[in-house]
Amino acid sequence: MTSHHALAFLLIFIGGGLGSMLRHAVNQVSAAYFGVNFPWGTLSVNIAGSLAMGLLAGWFAFRSEGDPLLRLFLATGILGGFTTFSAFSLDAVLLWERGQYAGASFYVLGSVLAAIIGVFAGLAIMRALLS
Repeated sequence: MTSHHALAFLLIFIGGGLGSMLRHAVNQVSAAYFGVNFPWGTLSVNIAGSLAMGLLAGWFAFRSEGDPLLRLFLATGILGGFTTFSAFSLDAVLLWERGQYAGASFYVLGSVLAAIIGVFAGLAIMRALLS
């Protein structure tokens, strides 16, 4: 591994930690203000993270002088720690903008449905193992 790759991993690691801390803070504030009967914090994080990902992707797309290490720190690190939904949203939009409408639809529906099924499956497995 080169020193450039090591630095990239370190920046992603630090950014991911900062993003995760920020996500936790948003969840705590949302719970305090809105209660815990609806996941307002997660919804807020997903929307804000997706908006931030769009802003970053646009900035780096139209400003070619953007440092790849800064992109890794901000997009993969901070936003990846804040919400993976932002990366999911960017991937879906890029597929759509490339005219891959069926692929984008499959990706969105498949990701959401498979993730929910995965949680149900994981819960069922743990219930069976632990009961």
